[in-house]
Amino acid sequence: MPGRPPAAPNPAGAHFLRDRALIARLARASGADEDRLARADRLVLDLGAGRGAITAALAAAGGRVIAVERDPRLAAGLRRRFDGDPRVRVVEADLRSFPLPRREFRVVASPPFSLTTTLCRRLLGDPAVPLAGAELIVQWGAARWLANPRPRDAETAWWAARYTLRLARTIGRASFAPPPRVDAAWLSVRPRPIAESAHGQRLLRTLLRAAYRQPAARAGAVLGDRMAGLVPGGRRAGVLPGDGRQLLIRADVDPRTPAALLSAEQWHALAVLLADAARA
Repeated sequence: MPGRPPAAPNPAGAHFLRDRALIARLARASGADEDRLARADRLVLDLGAGRGAITAALAAAGGRVIAVERDPRLAAGLRRRFDGDPRVRVVEADLRSFPLPRREFRVVASPPFSLTTTLCRRLLGDPAVPLAGAELIVQWGAARWLANPRPRDAETAWWAARYTLRLARTIGRASFAPPPRVDAAWLSVRPRPIAESAHGQRLLRTLLRAAYRQPAARAGAVLGDRMAGLVPGGRRAGVLPGDGRQLLIRADVDPRTPAALLSAEQWHALAVLLADAARA
């Protein structure tokens, strides 16, 4: 592009976030909904920690930080930088295979753009992962489709129905060293209520599988009987109407809408209503 210098060669795909004000905001946002005592026990992961700019801000904000970095030289630099700091543990590992904690944790990270989908699958795909929230720096295009109110496929619908995915702000190329070829964005992730219900998530997955097998079919036809059948004795006891239309309407879904065009909010509402009906 005229007037824009070409990006420097960067085979590893590493673009280090250097905007200190933005990094401080990321660290604050990761614990904005916690009190001081909760922050002291908070576990935060910096996945793809690089030189440790985000790790340092997280440690200063309180809590325990695990800095994960696969490059041996960068990992060695992190160990030197945080040597003796009890708040930081450096792990030389690949974020694609690093064992995630079993206790509740948050993620604040600026990983390589090429790993965005892989990271989302690890954090958002498995309902057993106790993710309490995330602040992720990702490529602008990826943030735009992830935060779209209407998921583009069954996998994204599964993520977005269980977590709010909000595009917090655009981040220009100059915020990185070396600068990437495209702008980035801050994607903020928070669990929805259904993420606390294992049964509700199983119901949600069943609905999504039914819908995306016939994405062009009307929601009333695809989901109605399926929802009635998911409630034990649902049709017999009248817990749900025979075709589930009432539940769809309560979730603000027009039964004539193609199943694949439901929004993340509607999927979440359907799962919550269905889980409530099953408990009743």
